[in-house]
Amino acid sequence: MAERLASKVAIVTGASRGIGRAISVALAQEGAAVVLAARAIDKLRETADQVTSAGGKPEIIVTDLVEEESIKNLVRVTGEKFGRLDILVNNAGVTHSAKLQETATKDWDLCFAVNSRAPFLLCRQALPLLKKSDPAYIINIASVVGVKGYPLQSAYTASKHAIRGMTISLAEELNRSNVRVHLICPGGVDTELLAKVRPDLKKQDLMQPEEIAELVLYLVTHKGIAFIDELHIRRATSVPWF
Repeated sequence: MAERLASKVAIVTGASRGIGRAISVALAQEGAAVVLAARAIDKLRETADQVTSAGGKPEIIVTDLVEEESIKNLVRVTGEKFGRLDILVNNAGVTHSAKLQETATKDWDLCFAVNSRAPFLLCRQALPLLKKSDPAYIINIASVVGVKGYPLQSAYTASKHAIRGMTISLAEELNRSNVRVHLICPGGVDTELLAKVRPDLKKQDLMQPEEIAELVLYLVTHKGIAFIDELHIRRATSVPWF
């Protein structure tokens, strides 16, 4: 079977582990060249090895999503290396768990810097490249907390509401253009990040990162005029219709 993403180029943030790693491998299996962005070089190399094993062509660009110049460098180097960008996956995220009155300003600011400001900057910087591809895709990974809230997660929840709002507005701006904008809001996925905020959840009840990667792959390979704006994905053991 022909690789459905042959000659395509993707950027995946948070590619050093978890959902980002799974998405990177899934895209590589379909022939895409994948730019792996995160801070942890050792973990990025592990992802690169998996991408290579999947038959893909990884490109590591160490990126600090808190720094605007680092984000600009990510897009610039991608353009210089490949001359194109077809898929942008804003997946990286950080979390913080505390009562609102006990949440330090620096922790609030970090959640917003990584979870909502970085995707804004990446979309802004990448759009000139993305507009040269037809079609191109922006996929923003939010969370169940992007549409609801949990106690002790005010900073994380607010930042995910922000990326959801930005995605909706961007989709309106790019409607009927060659750039498709999608949002994925997963519930509990078996990642290090979730383990920090929800240690009460049983590991066997959690979704696997590969399940989210399969949905990303569907969005970037689906043909036809049907369009999915937003996907809400929950654990089978959680309450329906979040």
